[in-house]
Amino acid sequence: MVVFESMFPPLKLTFKQLQKVSSQVPAHRTRQRLPSTETSVTNCLGTFLVIMQLVIRRYRPSDKDMVLTLFSTSIQEHIPTSFHNAMTSPLYLAVTLALCIAGYLLCSVLGAVVFPGVWVGCVYYCCYSIYSGYVREQLQTDMQDIPGNYLSRPDDCYWVAEAEVDGRAQIMGMVAVVGKQSGEKRYGELFRMIVSPLSRRMGLGAKLAHTVIDFCKERGFSEVVLQTTSAQTAAVALYKKLGFRHISYSTAPVPAWMVKLAMVKILRMEKHL
Repeated sequence: MVVFESMFPPLKLTFKQLQKVSSQVPAHRTRQRLPSTETSVTNCLGTFLVIMQLVIRRYRPSDKDMVLTLFSTSIQEHIPTSFHNAMTSPLYLAVTLALCIAGYLLCSVLGAVVFPGVWVGCVYYCCYSIYSGYVREQLQTDMQDIPGNYLSRPDDCYWVAEAEVDGRAQIMGMVAVVGKQSGEKRYGELFRMIVSPLSRRMGLGAKLAHTVIDFCKERGFSEVVLQTTSAQTAAVALYKKLGFRHISYSTAPVPAWMVKLAMVKILRMEKHL
């Protein structure tokens, strides 16, 4: 559901209705053309302000199906991104070209196709294994019992961002925190930062991160830590903007050679409170 706020009473439109109305507005009345109604819908229809009504609240057991679906699809979005990043690197472009030439010299045209094809397939398999393996492992462990793993202690919490879209409540984002202790230091570790494609570039990621930061301050933690991957460039940029800094690299739950071949780095970041 979208709300237009102006000097008139609030006008509520569905995304389908918004698409119909926006298509009838002259170009000079808009600041920019909307690429689709599923993306950010701001600065539209003259002086109207378009706001998706989002509520960040604690996780409920009834959210499980939507949360698991959003978690799975969002994490696996990074497979093509990491594959593209690897294959467009100067090193891998040179390897692909060298294999193509070697295959042609050894086996004619067929070799020029097969040799680089095997190489490209191997790189994609590594990228796929890293992210799909992570999803599979998490769905079989802590995500199977979110209340027990994230809501059973006062130092832990799991939030979801809910919005009404086409008259139905949908989960547009999520984030979790787990309180930990190392010696005398108490800190919170941020997990499950996910934002739906429908709500990206609208500041929801920052709101979810601030929810965790504020919670950690209330619990008296000295810092917030998290892990992300180098392929998640938007997330890394957001964390740096919020004051997180990269402190080390972590290992992935897959063979080290896969991580190296996929050119994916697991970043560990922290923010002092």
